[in-house]
Amino acid sequence: MPRHAHRRRLYNRTVSAPGLSRPPTPINESVRNYLPGSPEREELRNRLRQMELERISIPLVIGGREVETSETTEAVMPHRKQHVLADVAKGGPEHVQQAIDAARAAHADWSRLPWEERASVFLRAAELLAGPWRATINAATMLNQSKTAHQAEIDAACELIDFWRFNVEFMLRIYSEQPISSPGVWNRMEYRPLEGFVFAVSPFNFTSIGGNLSSSPALMGNTVVWKPASTAALSAHYIMRVLQEAGLPDGVINLVYGSGATIGDAALASPELAGIHFTGSTPVFQGMWKTVGDNIAGYRNYPRIVGETGGKDFIVAHPSADVDAVATAILRGSFEYQGQKCSAASRVYAPKSLWPQLRERLADEVSELKAGDVSDFSNFMGAVIDGSSFETQKEAIDEARSSSTARIVAGGGYDDSEGYFVEPTVIETDDPGYRTMHEELFGPVVTTYVYDDRRWEETLELVDSGAPYGLTGAVFADDRYALEQAHQALRYAAGNFYVNDKPTGAVVGQQPFGGARASGTNDKAGSLWNLIRWVSPRTVKETFVPATDYRYPFMDSDEDRS
Repeated sequence: MPRHAHRRRLYNRTVSAPGLSRPPTPINESVRNYLPGSPEREELRNRLRQMELERISIPLVIGGREVETSETTEAVMPHRKQHVLADVAKGGPEHVQQAIDAARAAHADWSRLPWEERASVFLRAAELLAGPWRATINAATMLNQSKTAHQAEIDAACELIDFWRFNVEFMLRIYSEQPISSPGVWNRMEYRPLEGFVFAVSPFNFTSIGGNLSSSPALMGNTVVWKPASTAALSAHYIMRVLQEAGLPDGVINLVYGSGATIGDAALASPELAGIHFTGSTPVFQGMWKTVGDNIAGYRNYPRIVGETGGKDFIVAHPSADVDAVATAILRGSFEYQGQKCSAASRVYAPKSLWPQLRERLADEVSELKAGDVSDFSNFMGAVIDGSSFETQKEAIDEARSSSTARIVAGGGYDDSEGYFVEPTVIETDDPGYRTMHEELFGPVVTTYVYDDRRWEETLELVDSGAPYGLTGAVFADDRYALEQAHQALRYAAGNFYVNDKPTGAVVGQQPFGGARASGTNDKAGSLWNLIRWVSPRTVKETFVPATDYRYPFMDSDEDRS
């Protein structure tokens, strides 16, 4: 008898419906503060020291097997760029095909598994991450992605735990959406997984995104080929370890590192491609979409394409705004994690009446922000991710320094002698169309345009049209009429819109995340709107007493009725 044949017989008629079973009600994971003397601080520091002394080998994971390759890349610390943490296997087209084959082989059993069994895998993974694996995932994120302890905690631990718990709740809401039935008929909706494999492509900047892009389609019964950013290989490696310990069957998620173009081209060429779950740059996503279009006649199904891409996220302050609140939002929203968040504020519109006070506050605070090795918990920032990012920030800063329409009012330093360090930098410009007001830099550089207080409505139009993106944005005002004006004028300028708060820090279950325009498909990570993209509904109608005569009453003759 073939392996798992008994499972196929058992689950062949399984219908994805919640029944009477009810999993634990999700709540957001509490953020640990890592205060001096606390057990969690000591545990994390110990794990950091252990990882710093190691140089591990990171394999591909295909069909549950660890696969070594002849070619490898080095995983380094951005803040200590000569320190190698791991040698990462570099996959090629043949490994992508092996991963696709493994995903397809696992699809039949996994897709027919009752939803409770699939949910249990990810709920168990959440418990493992919340407990014994927490320090490891956080330390990997800190060292390989240069996040501070707090930034790693809210991402790699809390947000990923929330994704795994809340997605089960969202899945049940989808399954519970059923059609009405007329007398003698039972109508029901079966939420089938997609036919084929899902290609998940994740970025370096959020460990939780990698975990969610791969696991949310899997939760819905799909099988996945996951290609994480090479600059986040260490955390991806440990996420896979957590999922395996949680009981994820072989082949459900297949992990392949390598060149984006090499891995992507091979995956997108497969006739079995059922979907793309992507977070990354706008140009890369547009290129993938074009490739799908070019290949469309060769696919078995039209692939689902879900993407969250770039942003040029804004803060706009009304003259009635609280200066201290605006300054704090800029400092946190622009410079936490070195500005390397899709949601980070990178353009500010400040009224002339508030700017002198705001500029002074920013200059004072920026001079006190510490950047350095993230193992030193007194640092507010680490390094940008790599040399390419460093050069992008350096070029923008140098350009502002020599510009006739812009000037640096805070920060402006950079040094890559030991790590890729860029000071938090505030640029002031007289030109709302200045390059750094509309081009994404993805670093700790924010540009401010100072507007005439009397031109509030015109400024809102500038905010709306000033960049091609539509991801996040924030408005600061105490004037309710001004807030309502901003709500209406900026209706499409941001998919996540914040009132008197920074434009970063969306929480699963509270602020579903995503934007439109050049920022993506707005399918809202951390919501049922994302999960519903990974199912292909089938409507089932059962008639209890079927008709036995093809004729309808209107066909009777008048004589028959007399």
